[in-house]
Amino acid sequence: MNVQTVDIKQWIDDRSMSRYQWLILFLCFLIVTFDGFDAAIMGFIAPAVIQDWAISRSAFGPILAAAMVGLAAGALLSGPYSDRLGRRRVLLWSVACFAMFSVLCAFARSPVELAVLRFLTGLGLGAAMPNSTTLLSEYIPKRHRSFLITLMFMGFSLGSAMGGFVSAWMIPHLGWHAVLLLGGVLPLLLLPVLYFLLPESVDFMVNKQYPPNRIIAVLKRLGGTFNDNVRFILAEVSPDQAAGGRVRHLLGAEYRWRTLSLWTTYFMGLLVIYLLTGWMPTLIKDAGVSLERAAMVTAMFQLGGLVGVLLVGYAMDRMNAKVVIAAAYLGGALCVFTIGLVDIGTGLLGVMIFAAGFCINGGQTGLNAFAPSQYPTAIRATGVSWMLGIGRFGGILGSMMGGVLLSFGQPMSVIFAVLGVPAILAAIAILASPRPRFERPAPELSH
Repeated sequence: MNVQTVDIKQWIDDRSMSRYQWLILFLCFLIVTFDGFDAAIMGFIAPAVIQDWAISRSAFGPILAAAMVGLAAGALLSGPYSDRLGRRRVLLWSVACFAMFSVLCAFARSPVELAVLRFLTGLGLGAAMPNSTTLLSEYIPKRHRSFLITLMFMGFSLGSAMGGFVSAWMIPHLGWHAVLLLGGVLPLLLLPVLYFLLPESVDFMVNKQYPPNRIIAVLKRLGGTFNDNVRFILAEVSPDQAAGGRVRHLLGAEYRWRTLSLWTTYFMGLLVIYLLTGWMPTLIKDAGVSLERAAMVTAMFQLGGLVGVLLVGYAMDRMNAKVVIAAAYLGGALCVFTIGLVDIGTGLLGVMIFAAGFCINGGQTGLNAFAPSQYPTAIRATGVSWMLGIGRFGGILGSMMGGVLLSFGQPMSVIFAVLGVPAILAAIAILASPRPRFERPAPELSH
């Protein structure tokens, strides 16, 4: 009997989306939504915490930075483990981690306790996003991949925006502790659903030479039909596939410039995003606006991102992806420059913040969709997670810069002029990324 040889990537690319693939997309969407809520929440509750504990803004900076350090460490550690142990296993542990420690944050009694707990929460948050991205990218047909991954990342913008609206209501009625508690309870409720419904990546299972029956069981849920005499393959050139997850491969001759380009772009993008989301409520409140309205105006940045991520992802599937991402960053730089010149009391401020979120979040999320295609299966989770991990240091720098600029009394025009520069550098860096050469044409398959 002839052996049926199936290239798993080609098989997925040639088929329409099944109900099960849409379910995987929805589950990853929920993970990223709760990730976004928890990641952005400290910026929204910052004024209330500063007032409640009678601490300075600069003293609150380390609390924001602690979460960023955790996010970076979680991303850097999780990728290699994901390429060795599986995307699903690491993803479940990451959700459990950030959910549990977010609950504990609600009971913190001092800035030091809160900083430590936010670091531990960040470990889970940092691991969740790259593994959701990698797992989903390996189940989506190539012709829809960028759009559907950015659709998943709408969850991050939605969760971040929810943080603003929820904080605006909960803080006056229930206090800032309740906001943190909610951020932990929701993902804890999701965890058993993920355990029973979320599958392991078929790319990972093929790469690790799982028994065919394990792979067939998943593919049947995608609508596939196979006999027992089948061999699954991945038609790609990959470094040391059996080992997988080797960080050294990212800076080898084949991937070095691509890796450095992705790291630089993500670093610059997060510097802008975290400075804006972490300190804009405080900045606007200092200009004489109520805390509730400051949170609502800042949430416009994330709402703009909800629209931007979809349009950027749609364009990436139909045009040169690098050019689309670069154009988004350049548009974001222009909007950020303009924000510093807008009167704080006018409706135009909300419009420009919405536009900035549209462009910068669109470009940043487009980069998340772009990165998995730049690495082969054996090092894909490592490549994506290290891009996010290195980029998180941009978030750390942005969090600290906000406190420094505010402590020196710099006006809005200066702060937003500074923020426009890294957005321009992000556009330049992504354009410098070389095209991937690891994939080869799939062999002729026997049926």
